[in-house]
Amino acid sequence: MIRLAPSLLSADFAKLGEDVAKVERGGAHLLHIDVMDGHFVPNISFGAIVMKSLLGKTTLPFDVHLMIESPDAFIPDFVTENTEFITVHAEAGDHLERTIQFIKSFGIKAGVSLNPATPPSVLEYIFEELDQVLVMSVNPGFGGQKYIASSTEKIRWLFAEKQRRNPGLTIAVDGGITLKNARQVADAGADLIVAGSAVFCADDIEARVKEFLAILK
Repeated sequence: MIRLAPSLLSADFAKLGEDVAKVERGGAHLLHIDVMDGHFVPNISFGAIVMKSLLGKTTLPFDVHLMIESPDAFIPDFVTENTEFITVHAEAGDHLERTIQFIKSFGIKAGVSLNPATPPSVLEYIFEELDQVLVMSVNPGFGGQKYIASSTEKIRWLFAEKQRRNPGLTIAVDGGITLKNARQVADAGADLIVAGSAVFCADDIEARVKEFLAILK
């Protein structure tokens, strides 16, 4: 099953609970939590306090994406009963294997994200240890960007390696996903589609989620 994770970054924060309720009613599978620090990426989003404000208000699992420097110091803040994945960037730390094991020590699934210019070969020696690889199909930091076409080949490479080395791996894709290209991304091997503005900027958020799910069947 291909899952959909609307990105909280594109929600209306004046009515955050309402927007999250709409994607949940539409049938979304997870809620993607983009955390930016203004250092690793040129933008600041929000932290654990905002994410935790949704506890008890949604049953959606959290897919936490830490676009931050020195992620180990902040990982414990994002461990909650709703947290399914915590994903860090391959480019953000010096000891990636240690960070993966640190995430897993909390009983949380561990992921690594790859920027568009980062080859998937950087995961060679930890591939079997990963629960998720998140392919950034835009340069991280801002929503509403156009999908980078070369990302499709990266997804295909990861899918081939998954079949051979880690069948339980989730391949997630984040950036520039629309109703027009979601099927193409899924066909390349993605298991989890992250969509931000394409969902939360729709006139009818609940209906838009259902449109995505119909395409991803």
